[in-house]
Amino acid sequence: MIDLYSWFTPNGRKISIMLEETGLEYQVHPIAINKGEQNDPEFLKIGPNNKIPVIVDRDNGISIMESGAILQYLAKKSGKFMPTDDVDYWKMQEWLMFQMANVGPMMGQVHTFVHYQGGKNIEASERYINETKRIYSVMNKHLNEREFFLDWGYSIVDIAIFPWVGRCDWQTIDLNEYKNVRRWYLDIKERPAVIRGWGIPDNDQPMPMPN
Repeated sequence: MIDLYSWFTPNGRKISIMLEETGLEYQVHPIAINKGEQNDPEFLKIGPNNKIPVIVDRDNGISIMESGAILQYLAKKSGKFMPTDDVDYWKMQEWLMFQMANVGPMMGQVHTFVHYQGGKNIEASERYINETKRIYSVMNKHLNEREFFLDWGYSIVDIAIFPWVGRCDWQTIDLNEYKNVRRWYLDIKERPAVIRGWGIPDNDQPMPMPN
């Protein structure tokens, strides 16, 4: 049994989607970051970085923070969505690190400066919007003639990136300008586990549908 401490953010949704995809048994513990619950002393015992998501595996008592580490842990535990042969494994690491170092941080800044602050800081807004557009261009080029981010198949890389693309409406991004990303996004959003995972913890945020 996995205890999932999370909220309906892109990083949180990575893990709820992964758990739904793997079929591992889990229990959700909502951490309302809009109320500061990530600063609760009890949560800090398992998530000392004050951030969600965090999991606790009741089978061995281990707790893990950081979504990229959690995805790899769950992939290894379930034997799903992560290649084990050398070449594919390192391509997985390459693109997972791309998500951790580029997709999340840059798009997250657009959420802050544009979606939440209304673009009041023009210099910061323009900088992060332009960088986000560059990242979409990188992904669009990579997905040309590829169904998923890895030639190996659907993997934790797709699961890590999808929830961020799923907030393209907050990023002033029109997916019609990135046809390969659009095709990839529309394919993945129809997966039953993705649909279920998007709504965990319980929320009413729809997945954006490109025109």
